[in-house]
Amino acid sequence: MERNLNFEEKRIREFFGPELIRRSQNFVQKFHKLMAYYRCAMMEIETKFNVLNEEFSLRYDRNPINGMKTRLKSMESIRAKLEKKGLPLSVDSVEKNLCDVAGVRVVCSFPEDVYMLADALLSQDDITLVTKKDYIQNPKSNGYRSLHLIVTVPIFLAKEKKVMKVEIQLRTIAMDFWASLEHQLRYKKDFDFSESMIQELKTCADLSAELDVRMDRIRASVQPEDEKASGDT
Repeated sequence: MERNLNFEEKRIREFFGPELIRRSQNFVQKFHKLMAYYRCAMMEIETKFNVLNEEFSLRYDRNPINGMKTRLKSMESIRAKLEKKGLPLSVDSVEKNLCDVAGVRVVCSFPEDVYMLADALLSQDDITLVTKKDYIQNPKSNGYRSLHLIVTVPIFLAKEKKVMKVEIQLRTIAMDFWASLEHQLRYKKDFDFSESMIQELKTCADLSAELDVRMDRIRASVQPEDEKASGDT
């Protein structure tokens, strides 16, 4: 464990540079602590979604969540984003200015589930919505679809309470399939996409959206009582 910690400290020093470390002798310890807080916040959000998934499973006899992933932004990405925004390289600057250090991606079975889960989470009294971007109703120009939420959630430590920001992405299986493959293709840094290839990716995104609509139509026929049951206690 100590060996791993020393390795992490070395990586932090490499990414943020010796000058910053000299200016703030406790930078490494503060950065470690902040990342631990973000991990706790992700666990809080993940637990909330797991509870909602269990509740809806009992109520409707199906699980709205197909899968869930968490990710903590890398040190390299954190530094690059701060530099791009012209912001100070400090622990306080990370916490104050970056909203996507901690991320939770929720992959849902149907489009209806995306909004149902988002509404259920945001109705909880310890969750505060910071920003909401609906790329399902208003897709990006490349065809990307997902519902993005930035929320704050409290984490309770031994002697204090911290309120942390978490980015949440909710999308369907079809949206996630397209986004995952598009990301793999796009991030080949030594290749330039032609206009026809960009249009083909957009067409694939539109086809995935049509698949969602068709599958949701079938779901509504198979489980017509779901909407009625949503008002039950």
